[in-house]
Amino acid sequence: MNKKDTKIVFMGTPDIARQCLSQLIEDGYNIVGVFTREDKPVGRKQILTPPPVKLVAQEHDIPVFQPKNLKGSRKDDLSALAPDMIVVVAYGRILPKEIIDMPALGCLNLHVSLLPKYRGAAPIQWAIINGEKRTGVSVMKIDEGLDTGDVIDVLTIDIDENETRPRLFEKVAEKGKEFLSHVVGCVIEGDFTLTPQDHEKATLAPPLKKEMADFDFTADAQTLHNKIRGQFPWPGAQFTYGDKTVKVLESRLRKESGVPGQILSTKPLVVACADGALELVTVQPRGSKAMDGTAWCAGRRLKKGDLFQ
Repeated sequence: MNKKDTKIVFMGTPDIARQCLSQLIEDGYNIVGVFTREDKPVGRKQILTPPPVKLVAQEHDIPVFQPKNLKGSRKDDLSALAPDMIVVVAYGRILPKEIIDMPALGCLNLHVSLLPKYRGAAPIQWAIINGEKRTGVSVMKIDEGLDTGDVIDVLTIDIDENETRPRLFEKVAEKGKEFLSHVVGCVIEGDFTLTPQDHEKATLAPPLKKEMADFDFTADAQTLHNKIRGQFPWPGAQFTYGDKTVKVLESRLRKESGVPGQILSTKPLVVACADGALELVTVQPRGSKAMDGTAWCAGRRLKKGDLFQ
């Protein structure tokens, strides 16, 4: 088979899926249908907004399907497209076995971690929170488990010391879309091998929760720096000053030391942790706009030696 004759159904929803779909189209693959999640209300005015993937499909006159599930008539819609391959990128729905078994070339999934590490919904976030030095993308053949299928190929991507979740995700998406397109071509040509995952080495990456945001300076600086980067922009990372929470949007590691919570410097704002110290580059007090840490410190008349308790 070749890429023009191979009928591919693409399933995905957010921006990384949009980028991958655009790359497959640009590279000449035959996308016969796109499945994505339903349009959702967005913003204060709750304007009904289509998923990014839908917009790309419509631009290229590709049929779009937005089922609430993949059973009954929705499964029949997919069957009617007679796909040779299904490509999945952050679709947000579990594929039933009858769909996994439908295409002759199988169902391929792009997962943004080095499987079997970080299976689940938030692999990029947890990789940063846990202080990993690298992440990547894995293209696997879907089975009935959660990110448990045999791996076709992986691409490793370094994580920089100050990289936040959005910045890393952007880098992963940019490299991952081209990698996925390459692997899809290899599968069509039959030039690939399947490597079973070592399930004993598997780790999970569940969704982040709102209650994870709170912290204090009794943790070590590296742990807090990772938390701030990995949980930006949601749920964020915040400490309490007086009766208000203060989100830390950007931080830097410092080598100074002191009593945890003690202000070591106000220009810039540097706070001691249990081990090391953090420069609070950008903060956002509750009910206020984001500002640099030095300006916030000056506005509260804080001085060197003061303690956050």
